Amino acid sequence: MLSVQDLHASVDGKEILKGLSLEVPAGEVHAIMGPNGAGKSTLSYVLTGRQGYEVTQGSATLDGEDLLALEPNERAAKGVFLSFQYPLEIPGVPALTFIRTALNAQKKARGEPEVSAPEFLKLARAKAAELRIDFDMLKRALNVGFSGGEKKRMEILQMAMLSPRFLILDETDSGLDIDALRIVADGVNALRSPDRAMLVITHYQRLLDYIKPDRVHVLSAGRIVASGGPELALELEREGYDKYARAAA
Repeated sequence: MLSVQDLHASVDGKEILKGLSLEVPAGEVHAIMGPNGAGKSTLSYVLTGRQGYEVTQGSATLDGEDLLALEPNERAAKGVFLSFQYPLEIPGVPALTFIRTALNAQKKARGEPEVSAPEFLKLARAKAAELRIDFDMLKRALNVGFSGGEKKRMEILQMAMLSPRFLILDETDSGLDIDALRIVADGVNALRSPDRAMLVITHYQRLLDYIKPDRVHVLSAGRIVASGGPELALELEREGYDKYARAAA
């Protein structure tokens, strides 16, 4: 599904990604782990088209289509979704309005009929209940005054409503207690399917106790330096990143 080949990317003239290659087939969950500054968030931003991240070499395709040639909204319409480490607050915009506007904008871009208000509310109530989100929260401004756990659950609700094909979770476990982590992980696991893939970016093994990856990749100094099964995450938890940092140097 996702194919990244020899990707180089810079921010403010400084090269962050230095020849990164990665394959994530449909139906699989892949985890990327690595130390601070390795390029994990940069990869997520490059794939989703964030401004200020310049690709200088290489390619990234989704189902054979050039992602890098698309605008961010076009990538979203193709089914690419980024769950932020620090979800944004949008004062004055109710969460329900935000999600319905995003959903119908994507449907319009794909030439699909928009969702009616009654149909949308029915779906939103059902998904919110699954994630233990008080429906009244959805009437409030998006993420304004929400706790860290509430913001992350709101992100998972957006995933469930938008039903993206390729999900990027950027340190979704950041700031979550154990109960919130379980709820968020259950929401993510409910989205696993043969025609959907996920890229989970994390520092720690604990998230991978709840979201079981098919493959684990170590990102260091801007490129993938090791790949393996779930046991690789356990090794990193025990031994740290030092030997991989030396290999990347």
